[in-house]
Amino acid sequence: IFVGITGMSLMGLILFIIFSLLEKNLCAWNFTMENDKLTGNGILSKTVTYSKMIKFSHTLFALPFALSGLVLALREHEVTLRMGFWIIIAMVGARSAAMGFNRIADADIDAENPRTAVREIPSGNISGKEALAFTVFSSVLLVFSAAMLSELCLWLSFPLLIFLFFYSYTKRFTWLAHIYLGFSIGLAPVAVWIAIAGIPGLSVIIIALALMTHIAGFDILYSCQDVDFDRRKKLFSIPVRFGVKKAFSISITLHIFTAVLLFLLYFTAGFGVYYFIFITAIAFLYVIEHKIVHPDDISNINIAFFHINSIISVMVFFAVLTGYLTGR
Repeated sequence: IFVGITGMSLMGLILFIIFSLLEKNLCAWNFTMENDKLTGNGILSKTVTYSKMIKFSHTLFALPFALSGLVLALREHEVTLRMGFWIIIAMVGARSAAMGFNRIADADIDAENPRTAVREIPSGNISGKEALAFTVFSSVLLVFSAAMLSELCLWLSFPLLIFLFFYSYTKRFTWLAHIYLGFSIGLAPVAVWIAIAGIPGLSVIIIALALMTHIAGFDILYSCQDVDFDRRKKLFSIPVRFGVKKAFSISITLHIFTAVLLFLLYFTAGFGVYYFIFITAIAFLYVIEHKIVHPDDISNINIAFFHINSIISVMVFFAVLTGYLTGR
C-alpha cells in the first residue's frame, strides 16, 4: 500500500511537471514579461495573451473531475469519440466564457489591487472590447457544442452561462462567493453526465460535491492574500467576514468533506479496492497542504494552490479510472 501511495503521488507530480513544461514551452508569456517573439499585435501575440487571461494552467483543477464524470457515466451509457470531442469543446467554451467575463467584471478592482494590476485588461494588453468579443465567441462555442450533444444540453447551456457569469458579482455582496465558485465548477462532472446519460446519478452528484468543497476550500486559502485590500474596498470573503484564522479552519473542514465524499464514492460507484490507494494519497496531500500554509505565514500559498491542488485533481481522475477498471 505504501509503495502504491508513493507511486501514485509521484505519477501525479510527474503529470504536473509535464503540464508545466508544456506550458513553459507553449505559453512563454507566463515566464517572461519581455519576449521579442511575443510582442506586437500579431495572431500569436493575441492568442497567448488571451490564453493567459483565462489562466490556461488552471484547467488542471477541474478537468480531471469532469473526466471522472465521463468515466462514471460509462456504466450507464456508451461514450463515442464524437461525444467526447464535443464535451471537451463545450468545457473549453464554458470555462473561457466564464473567465473572460470575470476579467471584464473585475477590471476596475484588479487595477487597484497590486497583486492583480498586471492582469491583461488592467495592464492594457487586452482592451475591454477585445475581452468582450472573446467572451461572446466562447459563449457561442459552448452553445454550439451543447447543441451538437443533444437538445437538452442546448437548452441547459443558456442558464449555465448566466449562472457562471453571476459568480463575478458574488463577492460584492456575500462571503459565500467561495462556495458559489465551488458549486459552479462542480457542475462540470454533472454536465458531462447529462450530455452522456441524461438524469444525473448519485455517484456523479457525490463527485460534484467533492469538487465543490475542493475548489471552495483552496479558494478560501488563496483569498487570504487579499484580505486587507478586500476590507478597504468593502468586498466580501470568508477571511474578511471571519478572519484569516477561522478561514483556515473552514478550509480544513471543507477539505475533510472532500475526502469523506471521495470515500463514499467507493460504495455508490462499485469501485475496486485499489481506489483506496489513491484516496489515501489524496488525504495525505491535503494534510501537507494545510501544514505548509498557516494563518501566520501564507508565503507558500502558491505551492499549495497550484502544485498540490493540481496533483490532487489529477489523482482523483486516476482514482476513479482505477476504481472503474477494477470494480464490479
